[in-house]
Amino acid sequence: MATWDDVRRLVATLPETAEGTSYGSMAWKVKGKLMVWERPLRAADFAALGEAAPDGDVLGAAVEDEGVKHALIADRPDVYFTTPHFDGYAAVLVALDAIDPGDLEELITDAWLAKAPKRSVAKFLTDRTG
Repeated sequence: MATWDDVRRLVATLPETAEGTSYGSMAWKVKGKLMVWERPLRAADFAALGEAAPDGDVLGAAVEDEGVKHALIADRPDVYFTTPHFDGYAAVLVALDAIDPGDLEELITDAWLAKAPKRSVAKFLTDRTG
């Protein structure tokens, strides 16, 4: 079970990130681009999701493209989901209390990779591989 403290800790390990807010909710950006955020479900989301709507906190995360989003949802529908609001967008929603810490770390790193400047990504990947 992951928490917002886990999100904060993992984002803090990535270069050029900052915590702030977006639409009144917690949000984390890389060089001003939104990469992960708190996404409380709205009435339309509950209507669209029905009984599949998670009870706990929801994290939104940028992904490389919609193919990645749909693959995550197909692989782990108990963890990853979307709503009509995100149709056409490279972003996935996550039941925070259902994702394990290792998957959360991978998701946040991938969100950073999707939104960070190309030069920052190249340096990060070079530093990681030595």
